[in-house]
Amino acid sequence: MIASLPRWVGLGAFALALVAGMVNAVGFLAFGHQAITHLTGTTTLLGVALAGRESAVAIELLLFLTSFFVGATASGALLRDSTLRLGRRYGVALMLESLLLLLSIPLLRQHSTAGICLASAACGLQNAMASTYSGHVLRTTHLSGIVTDLGIMLGQRLRGLATDARRRNLYLLICLGYLAGAVAGGGGFPYLGENLLLVPALLTGASGLAYAVYQQRRLK
Repeated sequence: MIASLPRWVGLGAFALALVAGMVNAVGFLAFGHQAITHLTGTTTLLGVALAGRESAVAIELLLFLTSFFVGATASGALLRDSTLRLGRRYGVALMLESLLLLLSIPLLRQHSTAGICLASAACGLQNAMASTYSGHVLRTTHLSGIVTDLGIMLGQRLRGLATDARRRNLYLLICLGYLAGAVAGGGGFPYLGENLLLVPALLTGASGLAYAVYQQRRLK
């Protein structure tokens, strides 16, 4: 069980989930109508394309999967291990995510699949960056596992078993953040189009810079 939940963990999880929800909304509403923050649907479509011998579609989908994987690999190289704690190179990771999102905007506006690849890499990096906290897996770019865990906890509660309230609250924050990001993405896309990705790009970039400055001062 999570003994205590520092405020920065809850706020960070909510903000990252909000970023992911907004990015995925843009992905669905943009030219490709493609999920960006998770791979389940993309993998299914890849299987369908392979079964139908649609080689061009299959190659494109495989590029999206590979981009997400490359982003996660970059996160592993930057952060080295999977435990969420202060003192890690999150500032660099967040600024790299911001850069990837910024680079994806003009490409998405040109209806280039390279834009989806860059946004997917950004989400792979973010999802790997959150990793684990107090032994519990944290994922901020998709909700399947989190909703499953919430369902398990509710079932245990109905049986009269003790559950981890802090863990539950953290997962609820992630769900609310993702939903809020999707609402913002759906509401903002008709006005800003792909330029809406400037919002999550600036949010992650500013957060990364602020964290880097904080760490620099903390080490003095």
